[in-house]
Amino acid sequence: MQAEKTVAFVDFDDIPEKDINREPSIIVKSRGIIEFEYYDLPFSHKNEMWAYHSKNENISLKFIYYFLKQSESYFQKIGSKMQMPQIATPDTDKFLIPIPPLSLQSEIVHILDTFTAITSELTLRKKQYQYYRDKLLSFDESVEWKTLGEVIELKRGKRLVRKELLENGKYPVYQNSLTPLGFYDAFNVKADTTIIISAGAVGDIAYSDRDFGAADDVFVLNTPENLSSKFLYYALMNQQNKLYQQVRRASIPRLSRESVERIKIPIPDLSEQQRIVAILDKFDTLVNSLTEGLPKEIELRQKQYEYYLGLLLDFPKPPRQSKKTKYD
Repeated sequence: MQAEKTVAFVDFDDIPEKDINREPSIIVKSRGIIEFEYYDLPFSHKNEMWAYHSKNENISLKFIYYFLKQSESYFQKIGSKMQMPQIATPDTDKFLIPIPPLSLQSEIVHILDTFTAITSELTLRKKQYQYYRDKLLSFDESVEWKTLGEVIELKRGKRLVRKELLENGKYPVYQNSLTPLGFYDAFNVKADTTIIISAGAVGDIAYSDRDFGAADDVFVLNTPENLSSKFLYYALMNQQNKLYQQVRRASIPRLSRESVERIKIPIPDLSEQQRIVAILDKFDTLVNSLTEGLPKEIELRQKQYEYYLGLLLDFPKPPRQSKKTKYD
């Protein structure tokens, strides 16, 4: 059961058989965090929970689960009227649900199951990516560590006001976030460069493989020949929390040049830097690319998800109570 705050694994020998549910079920978590879970293994539950199951051949229980899942905000609103958020069995018993043809229920379940699986896969890949990034960038004492001030040339971008930007400019211009402020017909930073935002979205880090414009809230990190700019990007991403800790909390949060230049990074051989970059690039494409890997698959599934979710919401409600599933 995916319920970190309520689940506990016990020996079924310690539980009366009558309290063990062996049917695939929808579990209602009615108190505190109000939500629904689908579970298809034997389980028991606490008194403030109840479960629905069905033997009706014309009903896909997983379909009912998805409909209830997308209706959680409705039940949470009901529960919010209590000092401790809580709903009662009549709230779910009397809730109307659409019962389309079984073939359509099954198709909806297939799409939503696939979308859920891909999303879980993306989460796993991100964890793997972070793990390998941490591992690849962990060096022993044989590799020298230096401050950024010792190895890079840090420059601030050039001030550019919004009215100077062009609607059809060729180069993106970055100011106080990694979303371009606009576009311009000239650039002041060459491709293959890492930058750090010094105000606004302060501490955010980016690498660009194309020429671009950097305004005055951007630190441009120019690297020497023995330091790969892309390696520098990954090394800084691995220490981004340290960078965030250096932010001066004022009306406009800012990052000083000195705090950036004090950050230490490893400097392995250039060939080793390139090897690490090649590995992390593959993970990055898989996890973050909008045209390749899992994000592209999720984008396609998201469109299907929205289409079928629309069908769920567009079913006309019957004039009286729809048939309910059994519950424990």
